Amino acid sequence: MTQKIYITQQNTATFLCPGCQRSTTADVTKYANTDKKVVVSVKCACGHAFRVQLEKRRKYRKGTDLAGTYTLFLSDKNVDKGSMKVVDISATGLKLVLNVDRKMAVGDKMDVQFRLNDKKRTLIEKRVEVRNIIKNKIGVSFSANDVADPAIGFYLLS
Repeated sequence: MTQKIYITQQNTATFLCPGCQRSTTADVTKYANTDKKVVVSVKCACGHAFRVQLEKRRKYRKGTDLAGTYTLFLSDKNVDKGSMKVVDISATGLKLVLNVDRKMAVGDKMDVQFRLNDKKRTLIEKRVEVRNIIKNKIGVSFSANDVADPAIGFYLLS
């Protein structure tokens, strides 16, 4: 199994050997700016070899399959509503798959509503901003004053 390791702001990564639990930190600057998936082979001093995927995201993302709804604000009084699926979640945003393609732009605002699949089926209602669009897949970030949500924090740790 390939480990996922996060690149720090200093362009370093800490590798943990699954064989002996020894850790080592290395400079990974040459991989930090690539847009491609980066998988490297690592050989520990104990002799154990393992593979690691270098992750460039700032925050951990958890894969999900959560149904929900959205309201897209097209102008002051004009809105578009529909169904969506949350396919991953982090402390700062979501990746959504909309039920149909929608005309929207980076910077557009949306309200999203969905339930976590935790024991409480916690209801999440957020104002988000569109960050990227690929067909019906939308990357959004939470509003700046709404990023420290304890329910999402606990969900990411579970």
